[in-house]
Amino acid sequence: MAQHIARKRFGQHFLTDVNIIQSIVDAIDPRSGETVVEIGPGLGAMTIPLLDRIKPLTVIELDRDLAAKLRSRDGLEVIESDVLKVDFAALAAAKGQRLRVVGNLPYNISSPILFHLLGYVEHVVDQHFMLQKEVVDRMAASPCCKDYGRLTVMLQWRYAIESVLDVPPSAFDPPPRVESAIVRMQPYAKPPELDRKLFGEMVAVAFSQRRKLLRHSLGVWLATKGFGGQFDLQRRAEEVPVAEFVALAQVLAKAD
Repeated sequence: MAQHIARKRFGQHFLTDVNIIQSIVDAIDPRSGETVVEIGPGLGAMTIPLLDRIKPLTVIELDRDLAAKLRSRDGLEVIESDVLKVDFAALAAAKGQRLRVVGNLPYNISSPILFHLLGYVEHVVDQHFMLQKEVVDRMAASPCCKDYGRLTVMLQWRYAIESVLDVPPSAFDPPPRVESAIVRMQPYAKPPELDRKLFGEMVAVAFSQRRKLLRHSLGVWLATKGFGGQFDLQRRAEEVPVAEFVALAQVLAKAD
């Protein structure tokens, strides 16, 4: 492609390290017959190696100049859109199968994209994303560590999450000011049933005062819900395993 200047408002950092790119594509391991959707293909660093293994490939690109250039490449189906406006359920229905979603996500809106996709998780086989390493560490964290928080709990109830590969700033042009990593997200085949809205509200309250014991935050909230059950509030939110948050949400939903 012709030279393209990275746009700050789109959070663009283009991956250029050939060895890193190959490692990422190997980790994704796309197979013939699958529907792969790439978010933010940019200059096509991952797109072109993916196309060597699978066609057609669907890409979602907001930058209209990049979208126009991508359309000229054989085997690409280009959706020119903000990914937060894409209906992945409709896309899966059009393809007749669940999707494998990949991409180098814009770091300035990575969390909103992850939560947007959470709403379509039943239409997804797996997800492989390049993200800020700090975010990946939070996504894959275990209880009782500083990285364990709201993002951890909200994603781990629905996905098995694994940090696959660290990527240095030197692998990009322009180099970001942060370390990056590849994360693999595999939806659970039989996730626990819960009220996602209630669960999200509960987890947000629990981590709203993460340095204090839960009785100061979640305890007050539970009282407003009329909760009369047993739950250890003499802990900080980061000490509570995902399964305990899920179980509490299920009890609350039954009580409504």
